[in-house]
Amino acid sequence: MTIGSNGTDKSLESWIWDAACSIRGAKDAAKYKEFILPLIFTKRLCDVFDDEIARIAKEVGSRSKAFKLVKHDKKLVRFYLPLEPKNPDDTIWSIIRTGKDTVRAPEDKYLEKLGQELTTYLRAIADANPLLKGIVDRVDFNATTHGQRDLDDDRLSNLIEAISAKRLGLSDVEPDIIGRSYEYLIRKFAEGSGQSAGEFYTPAEVGIIMARIMDVEPGMEIYDPCCGSAGLLVKCELALAEKMSLRSKNKFAPARLYGQENEPGTWAMANMNMIIHDMEGEIQIGDTFRKPKFRQGNRLQTFDRVVANPMWNQTEFKEKDYDADELDRFPKGAGFPGNKADWGWMQHILASLKPNGRAAVVLDTGAASRGSGNANTNKEKDVRRWFVEQDLIEGVIYLPENLFYNTSAPGIIIFLNNSKPKEMQGRLFLLNASREFTKGDPKNYISDEAIIRIADTFTSWKEEEKYSRIVTREEIAKNDFNISPSRYIHTGVGEEYRPIGEIVEELNVLDEEAKATDASLKTILARIGV
Repeated sequence: MTIGSNGTDKSLESWIWDAACSIRGAKDAAKYKEFILPLIFTKRLCDVFDDEIARIAKEVGSRSKAFKLVKHDKKLVRFYLPLEPKNPDDTIWSIIRTGKDTVRAPEDKYLEKLGQELTTYLRAIADANPLLKGIVDRVDFNATTHGQRDLDDDRLSNLIEAISAKRLGLSDVEPDIIGRSYEYLIRKFAEGSGQSAGEFYTPAEVGIIMARIMDVEPGMEIYDPCCGSAGLLVKCELALAEKMSLRSKNKFAPARLYGQENEPGTWAMANMNMIIHDMEGEIQIGDTFRKPKFRQGNRLQTFDRVVANPMWNQTEFKEKDYDADELDRFPKGAGFPGNKADWGWMQHILASLKPNGRAAVVLDTGAASRGSGNANTNKEKDVRRWFVEQDLIEGVIYLPENLFYNTSAPGIIIFLNNSKPKEMQGRLFLLNASREFTKGDPKNYISDEAIIRIADTFTSWKEEEKYSRIVTREEIAKNDFNISPSRYIHTGVGEEYRPIGEIVEELNVLDEEAKATDASLKTILARIGV
């Protein structure tokens, strides 16, 4: 399957929101997704299973025969659904929609106990597929609170009808449909409550750029320490399949995908994504920064590639969290990066790389420049300097503004390389893609053509005026270890174009430094009695 961006697909978002509106009022807005997403995933399972049945039916002559074969040998399909419509030509989803199958209660009773029947169906699916245990059967659609149904059958029926409006087979929608649905609902619910979504979902086109540049080969192991819905991992595997197809190779060793996610609901979606794509790997649950699950003895397990979009500018990790580390993740000369964890994540990712491994990490633009240009000691700049002096940074891409759903900030992608080839050593490749966007409503997106241009330019280290440059470590040092492409590549005509997000970030840093200087001055004056 060819991977591409879907920045203009408004019908998908309208469909998701219609589903949410079908139960509006049944629960607090922030909990809508707890009902919607398991059903979207079930619809995805049903449609993909239908595709599998149709594929087998072509070979054996009928869907009826296909159902019998699959029931006898479940290894013929990527997963097995123990649901069979009375009419084999009907869709699998029709059972969820109407309650008609070969074993369930009479259809005229279905709507009287819809929540109970739906929960039974999902538990039967989980029982038939051990990997889906705790994922597809997480929600009890018949649950009550103080004797009142959390979601009554009328609203549940409306939700099922709304979800029925779109087919979700492998060739019908983008690969990360689960992640995109989740991200969209988070944003809409946050807008409705006037709150920040608090979670970062990587836009599809950014993930595709990362996957193309990572250039995964068959059999490689890929890791995402804060994997969310596993969208970045899935895109790496799809990019590999596309590359193998161009080489006319239908059989190859798939990549093995590994991820860790702290939030249980998102962890479930990551597993959904992996299962629906029949991809090999493992998704663990837990706090990666404090308790990483992938270990080899007293060190981290290492991987060929790491792709990640950690939450930007986290302030919850203190110096004691770094000092307590027993996995040798924070080397001498780097270590505690100050009150923002961006470069703490970078050190974890570096420690997760094999000797010839590479990584692509999405961060806030401030991570590339904070602390540069002032005489004060800055711990974050010191860690960034360490990475530059160790020659671990392959390059940086500056992204357009207003891509991410819960922030207008542009973001950057920093690429690490544990074994830079000789021609790259001592140099960084910087690419300013701040103008590579198409206006969208409400968010911008990167077109397929721009994705290819960005990835190809970076991969080939091709210098283009007002777009990309090769910069030496010496020049980086002269600029006080500012590695932001916008510092070196001016995209405007006659004057430097600087995104508002970066300017605001620098003003915030200056304000913090001014406060620190003011406090120091007051202390000195107090000591001398002024």
